[in-house]
Amino acid sequence: MALIALIPILLVLFLMLVLHWGSHLAALAGWCCGLLVAALAFGLNWPVFWVSQVKGLLLTLNVVLLLWPGVFLYFLVDQIGGIRAIALALQGMVHDRGWLLVLEAWMLSAILESLAGFGLPIAMVAPLLITLGVSPVMAVASTAIGHTWAGSTGGMALSLRILSEITHYTPEALFPDSAILLGISMILTGLAVAFLLGQKQQWWRVLITGLVVGVVHYVLGILGMISISALLASFVGFTFGSWISKKSNAPKTDNFKNSVLRAGLIAYGVLVAIMLVVSLVPRLNQVMSSITWTLQFPAVVSGNGTITPAESGNLLHVLTHPGTLVIFTILFTLVIFHFLPSVPHLDLKRTFNSTLRSALPASLGSLFMIGLSTIMEHSGMTLTLAKSLSGLVGGIYPVFSPLVGMIGSFATGSNVNSNVLFGALQKQVAVLVGASPIVILAAQTTGGSLGSMIAPAKLAVGTSTNELKGREGEVLRYTLPVGLAIALVVGLAALAIS
Repeated sequence: MALIALIPILLVLFLMLVLHWGSHLAALAGWCCGLLVAALAFGLNWPVFWVSQVKGLLLTLNVVLLLWPGVFLYFLVDQIGGIRAIALALQGMVHDRGWLLVLEAWMLSAILESLAGFGLPIAMVAPLLITLGVSPVMAVASTAIGHTWAGSTGGMALSLRILSEITHYTPEALFPDSAILLGISMILTGLAVAFLLGQKQQWWRVLITGLVVGVVHYVLGILGMISISALLASFVGFTFGSWISKKSNAPKTDNFKNSVLRAGLIAYGVLVAIMLVVSLVPRLNQVMSSITWTLQFPAVVSGNGTITPAESGNLLHVLTHPGTLVIFTILFTLVIFHFLPSVPHLDLKRTFNSTLRSALPASLGSLFMIGLSTIMEHSGMTLTLAKSLSGLVGGIYPVFSPLVGMIGSFATGSNVNSNVLFGALQKQVAVLVGASPIVILAAQTTGGSLGSMIAPAKLAVGTSTNELKGREGEVLRYTLPVGLAIALVVGLAALAIS
């Protein structure tokens, strides 16, 4: 049964990797295949179908609410030349061009992952690399790999907190082991980025910067600042990385006096400022977070006896959702640009058309891929896969536990959703095989973070701002083997400490 349950995922991989289909077409085919497999082999009925798909729509809304504003903001800044100006300014800060490429794909993307996530780091950073001469495939692949280490403790550590709620361990109990495994993955992703970008000679800078970032990340979490540990650690990483590349006789640059650059920095500066204020001002965050929306769903039972209890769907925090904050940013930016005479005239119709062409395929890919994941979850396909994996490997299960997290992220495009799908199951399997549940859960969320580099939904968002849209399979050829290799190393580390 496990092999049958695996068919839809294998189909999506085959269509993307071998036939080079776009994620939206591959996901549609996978969704149709998932429906057929669930109906014929796992007892899918009408109640299970509609509940699973409406829940999937709520999860998709969570992605689309950020995707469209995020892409719109990108094209708005790009229209005035702000993206290229930012790339040139960063090049002026880091005098070694090769090291600059690594830092942008590794640490700058992690900063954006900590602030927003949902594929936005790839969509924003990949164009910077392309501007500096990197091929589109390598730009997207390296950025997709580089930001993943921040996936668990970025975004106010939402993924880790969700895992905490599901498994009934406190975030403080889960963090230390998670930080160790995330630190390992962080250094390995940095080395992988350097290799892909043809900068293998930067390995020593990757190791030094990685150790500094890992220590900062761990210490911040232990001191009770889990929610901002990834954000501050990645900022320290970019700053430290810039410092170790400085030359005493380097010529000074006046890039920051450029009016177009100022406009670009204002746009993304407003975004960072809004997110920091909303995240770090407790009272404001409490008030804004209190405005939520969701739907309630009845209990359903599939034909094979899989029970999904009555529950609410994905809880949408209307005002604190990153997409809402990006919308606020766009409105503020338009007002500021209006009063800056140096900013070229904005053609909002052109910006919207560019957004439509880029975001629509990504939205469809997310819709069908998440729909497939909810069908698999509610019909018992996901549970069958995970149980078979644990039964197959027995006592060395910790080695493979990150792969379970990767499967969840691949299917849903989200570490949060992966932790929702597999958190409780991983805890149960850990008890059965005699491993430490906390270490297994740390491996789960680390694997879920790494899964972002292979998630079709994330790659679709990442390719939405460059010429690779619809060609995510070309990127997956590079990110898939890297992700599997790093997950295996993380699994071995989990086995050693479990």
